[in-house]
Amino acid sequence: MEEKLIERLESAVARLEALSLRSGGVAVSGGDDSAATDPSIVAFDDFIGTCFGRVSSAAEKIGGQVLEVTRILEQALNVQKELLIKIKQTRKPDLAGLAEFLKPLNEVVMKANAMTEGRRSDFFNHLKAAADSLAALFWIAYTGKECGMSMPIAHVEESWQMAEFYCNKILVQYKSKDPNHVEWAKALKDLYLPGLRDYVKSHYPLGPVWSSTGKATASAPSKAPAPSAPAPPPPPPASFFSSESSQPSSSKPKEGMAAVFQEISSGKSVTAGLKKVTNDMKAKNRSDRTGIVAVAAKEGRAGAPSFSKAGPPKLELQMGRKWAVENQIGKKNLVIDDCDAKQSVYIFGCKDSVLHIQGKVNNITIDKCTKMGVVFTDVVAACEIVNCNGVEVQCQGSAPTISVDNTGGCQLYLSKDSLGASITTAKSSEINVLVPGAEPGGDLVEHALPQQFIHAFKDGQFETTPVSHSGG
Repeated sequence: MEEKLIERLESAVARLEALSLRSGGVAVSGGDDSAATDPSIVAFDDFIGTCFGRVSSAAEKIGGQVLEVTRILEQALNVQKELLIKIKQTRKPDLAGLAEFLKPLNEVVMKANAMTEGRRSDFFNHLKAAADSLAALFWIAYTGKECGMSMPIAHVEESWQMAEFYCNKILVQYKSKDPNHVEWAKALKDLYLPGLRDYVKSHYPLGPVWSSTGKATASAPSKAPAPSAPAPPPPPPASFFSSESSQPSSSKPKEGMAAVFQEISSGKSVTAGLKKVTNDMKAKNRSDRTGIVAVAAKEGRAGAPSFSKAGPPKLELQMGRKWAVENQIGKKNLVIDDCDAKQSVYIFGCKDSVLHIQGKVNNITIDKCTKMGVVFTDVVAACEIVNCNGVEVQCQGSAPTISVDNTGGCQLYLSKDSLGASITTAKSSEINVLVPGAEPGGDLVEHALPQQFIHAFKDGQFETTPVSHSGG
């Protein structure tokens, strides 16, 4: 009972501290109290007091770098409040003016990012989770569909995904060690989802509403926006506004197909340069054409390099997030070594090939492959095998989930760290799992996963058991 009372008192104190923004060194510019008392600003104060109070209380108990980065997070929220007040007093700026307007928030984000650099500390996951989560505060930079950003609500949700990876690491690391760290990680997530997301949804679903009669935002004369902030898209090229674009299209020489149609419609003799086809030139009257295919032609076709009908071979990183390995045939030395836990690997249409994935990735999908071998170290989410025949997959590290769907012939090699993996099968056959033996360095032990089942109706419901074969 006393512990609950103390927690409530600490939460109330943290809320009062968050509400006293004027004493924290960030003053409201312009002296316009009407903007500060706007319902959306009052709601932002309530959001900070309610949601951030939990994060601050847990950080106070942990101390050290966690408390330091939490205070930077508080500073960023206070800066955003001041920007929301200024928005109600300022006209909508241009791209350069918007970058200058967001400069205070960008400086706080850079301060948080600086804590994650250099020698990795024991609280690196805390620092990265807090620093990456600050990207969600840049929903305030949304100026319309043409700005290149997602809508504010979607931006908050997408930005939190970057921090959630490190937040989950904290939950796993301190699950049974220190409840204060677990509370800090959970409170940080609640700060954004649903905290900030619901606030934006209630007050700014279409972005900030700038003043139509306020003062203009001055842009920096020569200083570019900091690279760490999600800057607005660059302005159109100079030629877009040049005098050439104002010329009528009829005064410009036409190019490509437009020139062809212009020449045809001009009435000139466009067929003057064409040769006349005589009867002996027609295919039906040529004696050198027969219906017999020469043996040499067949041999030449058989000796050509083998490619998949789907397209040329491909091994590339797309958009910095997805490794695409497609249409590889007879390649035994495919390697992906420059990967991280935020990237996924998609393997499609490969045959008689072997791929080594050296490093931790988020997800692996093997689709429509035949006699394909895949060796990977660690996977964060799952390894999926779909529509394949005769594939072999080896996990050298850990994999929480392995799914096999519509596949005939699959060999799974599990390491000691991946024995706790959950294996899901559907519409598949000939699935064998090889696991390490009881003795260190011993032979692998093979287990066949059942593909036949018996369904019996008992006690008002069906009971399903795998078919077991025993020798007589």
